[in-house]
Amino acid sequence: MKLPEIEISIKYKGTKRTELKKVQSSKDMYAILKEMYNEDQLFWNEQAILICLNNANKVIGYYKISQGGITATVIDTRVIFTTALNCVGTTQIILSHNHPSGNTFPSQQDKEITKKLKNAGEILDIRLIDHIIYTEDGYYSFMDEDQL
Repeated sequence: MKLPEIEISIKYKGTKRTELKKVQSSKDMYAILKEMYNEDQLFWNEQAILICLNNANKVIGYYKISQGGITATVIDTRVIFTTALNCVGTTQIILSHNHPSGNTFPSQQDKEITKKLKNAGEILDIRLIDHIIYTEDGYYSFMDEDQL
């Protein structure tokens, strides 16, 4: 009987570990997110992105968690932490998703998933350091607003 083999890898795609970007603020993260979001889709569907950081606050990887419709996307805690645990060296994470409406204010669902991820991360020793709602014209940082 053959069993499926699990493979874990990180592809730096031409980036050396010494070139990893350091995040010192939500403003830094917003600038990095501009490179990650598909700007052509920003206004017509929500996208969720997980950013994995090491202990030195350097981005060691990111993963597009989901892509949804105009008003929602699925953010599955299990997918987020499976990804974070498999991204070797992750000690902290940032979640980001966009609002196609351009409104940066968090919904009740945004607040609930943030709390859920924070609690799950505490158990796994992977700290949620921010949840950023991304729009073309600005952002909302749960960290900056003392919501974490």
